[in-house]
Order: sequence, then C-alpha cells, then structure tokens
Amino acid sequence: MAVLPPNQPQMEPVAPADPIAEAIAIMARLRAADGCPWDREQTFDTIKRHTLEETYEVFDAIERRAWSDLKDELGDLFLQVLFYAQMASEASYFTIQDVASSLNAKLIRRHPHIFGDVVAPEAADVLRNWEQIKQSEKKAAGHAQSSMLDDIPRTMPAMMEAGKLGSRAAKVGFDWPDTEGLFDKLHEEIGELKAELTPSSTSASKSEISASKSAIEAELGDLLFTAVNLARHLKVDPESALRAANAKFRRRFVAMESAAGGGDALAASTPSELDNLWNQAKNATSEPPRP
Repeated sequence: MAVLPPNQPQMEPVAPADPIAEAIAIMARLRAADGCPWDREQTFDTIKRHTLEETYEVFDAIERRAWSDLKDELGDLFLQVLFYAQMASEASYFTIQDVASSLNAKLIRRHPHIFGDVVAPEAADVLRNWEQIKQSEKKAAGHAQSSMLDDIPRTMPAMMEAGKLGSRAAKVGFDWPDTEGLFDKLHEEIGELKAELTPSSTSASKSEISASKSAIEAELGDLLFTAVNLARHLKVDPESALRAANAKFRRRFVAMESAAGGGDALAASTPSELDNLWNQAKNATSEPPRP
C-alpha cells in the first residue's frame, strides 16, 4: 500500500467494488482546496481542447483495433465527463448524478419500442421516432426552433456538419433521389471549380486575385459538400473514409521513403522516379484486415 507524505490528507474511503464512485471521489479530491494545483485552475473552457483530443484518440484506438488502448482512451474520455461534472457541482449547476439521471430518463423516453408499447421493427423506425420525440421535448421545454437546422452546431467539424445538414434536409424530401444524381452533381461542381482556375494575368490587381481565391474556395466547398452527401447516400461515414485514406497514404509514403533510402533521397528524386516509387509502394503495401 502506497504511503502518503506527512500531512497529506487521506482521500475519503470508497468501496473498492465501486470503481465509478471511486473515480468521482478522486476527481473531487483533485479539485479540493488542498488538491492538485493544475486540476484546480482548470475551467470549462480550458478543458474543451482536451476533450476533443481524447475523442480523436478514442477514434484512433478503434481504427487500430487496439482494444487495450481503447480501454485506456475511454478512461481518459470519462475523465473529461468527471471534470465537467465536478466543476458544475462546485458552481451549483448540476452534479454527475444529475447527468446520469437525465441520461437514464432520456434513454427510456426515446426508446418507447423497448420501454413502452410503440412498435419499431426497423432501425429507420427507431431513428424516426427518436427525432420526433426529440422535437417534442424541445417544444415542451420552450425551445422552439425557427429552423429545422437550429440545433446543428456550427462549432462541429465541417464534414460532420455537412452530413447532418444534408440528412436533416432529406427529412422533408429536399435531397437527391439517388446516387446517380449526386455523381452528376459532382461532375457539375468539378466543372465549376475548373472554370475558376483560369491563369491569372500578371497585371491582375490584389482585389481581383482575392476575389478569384474566394470564388475557388466557394466552388471547392460546394464540391466537398456534395461529396459528403454522396457518402451519406452510400451509407459511408465520410470522416472514417477520409481517415482511412489518410492512413493508407501514410503507409505508402513511408514505403516510398524506405525504398528511396530516406527523406533526403526522396526529395532529390525526379517526378518520374517519384511516380515509380509510389506505384511500387501501392503494390507492396496491403490493406490491413478489418475484423
């Protein structure tokens, strides 16, 4: 058993059979007046970035199928919940028990096909009921929306926001009827982007160059928005798809570096040599199995 330094306050004893209660007690101890200086000076705003980092580390562990790492990363993510709840408790906003009680009530309320007499045999039925119940809850709470899009945060990653916007619009029938229309739209957006990529004149003014960059950004945004909605129709998560593509590029680029003899040798290669190295890397690197 570890021995605490002299005069170090003992933590309140917690039943060892209840690790969640122990975690809550540890968090309270760290935030106490004589607790950890770093933990005590944190605020809701300073912790936000850590929450985002831990979320991505959870994603990474899942994609690597590293289950032991996932256990640790989920613990780190749970720490974020403990942190917010402890700070909220100190400010008399709510407690972590309130968080759990609210979640329990919501899960029961939004699953009437499990805890009630509603019939929902398919996942699509469940999602439709969930959305209807969610909107009813907002109206009952006096949070009437002026738009169906109001509750989609502007602060979420742009790719996720694009998917949610397209999905929400589709609920009222404002959507492409099939993927063929989306492929046509992709070609249209590519054409509009190419039309903005005219060679700039050496005499072009700064304002004209700025306007051109703005138009290019707008057209590229339209292209990306369409691609995200194509992913939605194909029932593919675009974030996961892009992360997988990033990982594949990493593997192949590392293989190129290795074949060339290092980064310096790679940088000294001609375009033709780089193409050959890339093709070799594509043939040499196999895709990891997905259980």
